Formats: sequence, C-alpha cells, structure tokens
Amino acid sequence: MNSKQELIQYYQWLRRYGYNDSHSGNASIQDSESIWVTPTGACADTLQADDLVACNIDGTLGHRASLDGPLHLAVYRKNPKARAVLHSHGAYSVAATLNGHDFIPVDFEGQYYFEKIPVISIAYDQYLEQAAEAVSDILADYPVMVVRGHGVYATAETMNLAYKWTCSFELSAKTWLLAKQAGTL
Repeated sequence: MNSKQELIQYYQWLRRYGYNDSHSGNASIQDSESIWVTPTGACADTLQADDLVACNIDGTLGHRASLDGPLHLAVYRKNPKARAVLHSHGAYSVAATLNGHDFIPVDFEGQYYFEKIPVISIAYDQYLEQAAEAVSDILADYPVMVVRGHGVYATAETMNLAYKWTCSFELSAKTWLLAKQAGTL
C-alpha cells in the first residue's frame, strides 16, 4: 500500500469507528517525496488519493490543504521522527479533558502507554493563529495531546502507531468517564 492509500485507510477508520464525523478531523503522512494532507472539508466516506494535497516541510501548502495544514508541517519540522499526524474528535477524549487539565489515565493500558496526555486551551477565535505552534511544541515531546474542547492530535513514526495512540487514548478516556459514573473514582 502506498502512503496516500495508507492515509486514506486510517482517515476512513477514524470516521468508521466514531472518532470523527463525516467531514471532521484531518490527517497527513510524510513519504520520501511529499507530505500528503487531507483537503479542507474532506469527507472521509468519499476521499480518494487524487484528493490529497501535496505540501512541503518548508511550509509550502498545496491548494485546498486542511486548515490544520500549517500545524501538520510544524509537527514534522519539530519532530524529525514523525511520519504521520492524525487529528480526531473522539467524544470521550474531548469530554474527559473539557476541564483543561492534563489527562492522567486510570486504566492499565492507558498508564502503560501514557504518563499523561497534555491538554492546552486555545480560544476558538484564536485557533488558526495559535494552534500550529502550540500543538507542534507539545507533539515534539508527546505522542498525543488535546486542544481543549476541540480534539486530539497524535503523531508517530507510522500511521498505524498514530492510530494506536488515538484509539488507546479514546478507550482510556471512556474507561475514566465510566468509572466516574459508576462512582469507583
């Protein structure tokens, strides 16, 4: 499978398994030639390889790249090991971090993978101006983080690993919220 097909597969999985709605989130993958980014307003259900937008690590964005395109490129510049970035809106991850505090997993797998998941607050009307710098700074040191009230960003050496971090965090957040409801926390 080539890089573009891999990106599409994982982006569609984010939709299929409830981490994004039909037109939310975004994704990118770096290969030897380009950084491929989902287009702005991409529909995961109908996305094709020809829809992906080629960008350059120097900051050059292709026409119609995701609004988060600058953020993706900043992550690759600050984290040389990164080859994939996923942005999702998992309901449990977002809900568990609305308080703005870093998320500390309570379940075994969550603790095994993440000491903590950093959470930052960016005013919604300042998001486009501030997110690229703020998110990429954190993803230089952590595999996953949250912009409070907005969503999850994960990065890794492979798309599969970025997807694993996204899914593992969502399950950990779900477990935490269920334990709170059950009164065991």
